[in-house]
Amino acid sequence: MGTVRLMGAQLSLLPSGPRSPLPILAEAPGRAVTFESAPARSVLNSPAATHMPFWSVNPYIGCEFGCTYCYARDTHRWTMERVEGRGRGAANAFEKRILVKTNAPTIFRRTLIPARMDGKPIVIGTATDPYQPAERRFRITRGLLESLLPHRDLHLGIITKSPLITRDTDLLVQLAERHTVSIHISLAALEGRLVRRIEARSPAPHARLRALGHLAASGLDVGLLVAPIIPGVTDGRAQLTALFRAAKDAGARRVAGEALRLGPAARRHFLPHLAREFPDLAARYARRYRHRQTAGADYVAALQRRIEAIRQDLGLDGGKGL
Repeated sequence: MGTVRLMGAQLSLLPSGPRSPLPILAEAPGRAVTFESAPARSVLNSPAATHMPFWSVNPYIGCEFGCTYCYARDTHRWTMERVEGRGRGAANAFEKRILVKTNAPTIFRRTLIPARMDGKPIVIGTATDPYQPAERRFRITRGLLESLLPHRDLHLGIITKSPLITRDTDLLVQLAERHTVSIHISLAALEGRLVRRIEARSPAPHARLRALGHLAASGLDVGLLVAPIIPGVTDGRAQLTALFRAAKDAGARRVAGEALRLGPAARRHFLPHLAREFPDLAARYARRYRHRQTAGADYVAALQRRIEAIRQDLGLDGGKGL
């Protein structure tokens, strides 16, 4: 049997040095944010993959709003680890390094087959805000919406905290003539200073309500999404009543709210923040969330009773419209 000779160095099974970073598309030095290109191989996430009753599309990975309770931080971390290797990047990379799915509209047009949707909604913005500041520059969300114009009779849902959605009012009205379109403006509280303590970079409450009113006045189906409702912080009856009433006055057709859930990613970021901002609540959260992702069935049930009572008092519908 002949001898196998190795010609030159052996092939490396693993990269010998740092992997190349993602190409930088732009920078916002004043905000210390970079926007990096992350072309996608697919953009539609199926209900089977997410265990949710809808298909989802997210045009970006990471979000400048950087909400303390966001459950999507691990998606960003996993992506960066896959690209650059473990142990790289700052703790706040989720809100400082925004990954742009530059080819998302093209992939969406090529892979969207309405028959595959099986009547389930397509929701844009489940793991990152589709109208965060990056959208003003890159217009990926608008490209996704334009991809839906040739089709009919789909159910589209959009979730956002950003007034930037009003930029696309004309397009949303066109889509509503062809599809069922449900828009959800997300807002946790009316008090701007309180919102700043849990969502340091998100748009002001009055700006979101103004956007809700603009969309409603354009004939679009728009509601308020109060998610999450943070125990001991934004769950007061008077707080919720004022918020629901403001949404109704602005033109919301429905209001939905859900209690805070703390999965692994949200827990790691939110609990230390809570201890700094609301130290009197830290011990209560430690007990309530110690071995579970929710504040407990008793709290969730009590909160839903409160939400339903307020809705009935104000004559508002419930549900997310999905």
